[in-house]
Amino acid sequence: MQIESLTPAQAHERQRAGATLVDVRESHERAVGRAAGALGVSRGELEAAPASALPDRAAPVVLICQGGRRSLLCAQALAAAGYTALASVEGGTEAWIAAGLPVERDAHDLDFYERYARHLRLPEVGEAGQRRLQAARVAMVGAGGLGSPAAYYLAAAGVGTLVIADDDVVDRSNLQRQILHTDARIGMAKVDSAREALTALNPSVRIEAFGERIRAGNVEGLIAGADVVVDGADNFPVRYLLNDACIKLAKPLVYGAVHRFEGQVSVFDAGRRRGQAPCYRCLFPEPPPPEAAPNCAEAGVLGVLPGVIGLLQATEAIKLILGIGEPLAGRVLHFDALAMRFRETRLGADPECALCAPFTPFPGYIDYAAFCAAS
Repeated sequence: MQIESLTPAQAHERQRAGATLVDVRESHERAVGRAAGALGVSRGELEAAPASALPDRAAPVVLICQGGRRSLLCAQALAAAGYTALASVEGGTEAWIAAGLPVERDAHDLDFYERYARHLRLPEVGEAGQRRLQAARVAMVGAGGLGSPAAYYLAAAGVGTLVIADDDVVDRSNLQRQILHTDARIGMAKVDSAREALTALNPSVRIEAFGERIRAGNVEGLIAGADVVVDGADNFPVRYLLNDACIKLAKPLVYGAVHRFEGQVSVFDAGRRRGQAPCYRCLFPEPPPPEAAPNCAEAGVLGVLPGVIGLLQATEAIKLILGIGEPLAGRVLHFDALAMRFRETRLGADPECALCAPFTPFPGYIDYAAFCAAS
């Protein structure tokens, strides 16, 4: 059967004469702008069950998509299913809008559909996945070198709530790598600077500032409601504390660390997967001596390195929220910036780990500063 091709003006007249105009694009595409009065049914849904939307196979139907190809293919599929009065709009919705014909837009969620249009096109994300990101809560410790890129990409991705903990203020020496902050905000609390930057990027993301040093007494208040915890800390006491709290509260922890020209990333999910996934203590049962692990202020760090590691942390956090792909649980990804080389180390759960071994009761928090200083 030859499918009739109509200009937008002809299709509009056909619609006014009683034909059913069907927009076969996906819902996020229709929300941005669709021909007024069109019935919205995606091509896949329409081809799978045409009678649900179009019970009369002899009634006139005009199909429209974005540029004209999908509607033509859908019309051919409907013709094969027995429909006899089919037409397709040449040039699709783009031509319809260019012709000045009436258009409807979903004003309520217009920002959502426009902002996340590229996510919505991914079958692994789609609208359902984007709504999960919108409902998610991520707790981040550190608004510095690692926290900056991680927070930027999580906010851009549409994570609904970011809880950011940092008790420091912006210093000029931070600006070489901590891209959340600017010269104009030197002296401002980092959590406030972060809120200003992230809100400017995506006003729909809620930023909760936690301007305190993380301790055993407040760590659970920070992470209790989180879906994922991102470790952007720059010291061992906080890393051990975060690990222990995430095990106790069964939260996945996205770990990252940088040193000079090298960095590493992993996911510690022992709280939810006892005996299957390792924790931070499985990687470092005891902290290294201070002289073996100087901080960035002492050893220096290549400015772009935290950007690489932080965006990898954001990637892992998004995957965990969406439940897609293979997380880095049980694997440590190492990055050497000078050699521009990644390598991976397998890390199993330690069956004798004092924190995450199966059936091991939580031993309580310790004096983490003293624990690390005693190494």
